[in-house]
Amino acid sequence: MKEIKSVIISGGGTGGHIFPAIAIANEIKNRYPNAAIQFVGAQHKMEMEKVPQAGYSIIGLPIAGIQRKLTLKNLLVPFKLIASLYLSFRILKKHKPDCVIGVGGYASAAVLYVANLMKIPTVIQEQNSYPGLTNRILSKKSTKCCVAYADMFQFFDNDKIIFTGNPVRQDILTVSQYSQSEMKEKLGFDKNKPLLLVIGGSLGARTINNALAKNYANILNQSISIYWQTGKNYKKEIPENKDLIISSFIQNMTEVYAAADMIISRAGALSISELQIVGKPVILIPSPNVTDDHQTKNALSLSNNEAAILVKDSEAINTINLVITDLNQNKELQKSLSNNIKQMAKPDASAKIVNVIEQIIL
Repeated sequence: MKEIKSVIISGGGTGGHIFPAIAIANEIKNRYPNAAIQFVGAQHKMEMEKVPQAGYSIIGLPIAGIQRKLTLKNLLVPFKLIASLYLSFRILKKHKPDCVIGVGGYASAAVLYVANLMKIPTVIQEQNSYPGLTNRILSKKSTKCCVAYADMFQFFDNDKIIFTGNPVRQDILTVSQYSQSEMKEKLGFDKNKPLLLVIGGSLGARTINNALAKNYANILNQSISIYWQTGKNYKKEIPENKDLIISSFIQNMTEVYAAADMIISRAGALSISELQIVGKPVILIPSPNVTDDHQTKNALSLSNNEAAILVKDSEAINTINLVITDLNQNKELQKSLSNNIKQMAKPDASAKIVNVIEQIIL
């Protein structure tokens, strides 16, 4: 096993790709403080802001995907792809990485494709239970595929699969150290009332927000407090009170997780990995507006193991009040969901992925 001296981590587009990538980088730096870590992302995407904030250098490629609607931008896609492949070759030649890690996204496709051609060891980190087409294609030449769900042999070669789980932010791993009653009081809630945490993501989830807007009064009437994270795209029109906090973004996520008794969330891969570590009863409302219906497949992997309650997006507005009422009144179900989701947690995912990198570098 050789020391890691240089690594390129490529991908992004969403927090679900970026934050696992940063967690992997942090684990490499923890083990090898002198290791050179270079990120490669797509120009004008979220990673160009988030990665430097985490203290790492990033290079942006001009790569872009094809727009579903007819637009002149689609004419530029082949030229951007060729330019990105050429830049990827230049980057790899300059940095001479021991390994290239792809976390998903357009940039990941270009860099891993070129790295495979150059015979540089590559690792795919697949967050979802149903991989996208790009990762399915890249896996044919990749050295290893680190996955977060079992039964991925239907997509990747069985001898390449390493079941690692998804890396999560370091602070989430400390959630069990917080006192639930103290966190409720710190947030301004009654510590004797159950707290429902509603997470819509950074941009918000329209269905979840509409469901809460219609049903929040009925939920509050059951002596349930609500911490409602709406995302920045939701116009706040409902007045807050001592049992209702409405916020576009949650800064102190670990404290809020610790305070919660029940959680409503979308079913993105990163969200699910965090929820498995948090270990609270969860109601998942998968977004139908994602490629290959990833979120429904992610949610089914939990609900089929009785580790979460799945509510269809199309049914959420009319059924969410009843689902919350039933869950709140059924302490045995709460305990069972909590125990089952905790069993699926992989808190050491970052360490396992870096172990894989150590084993494959030439």
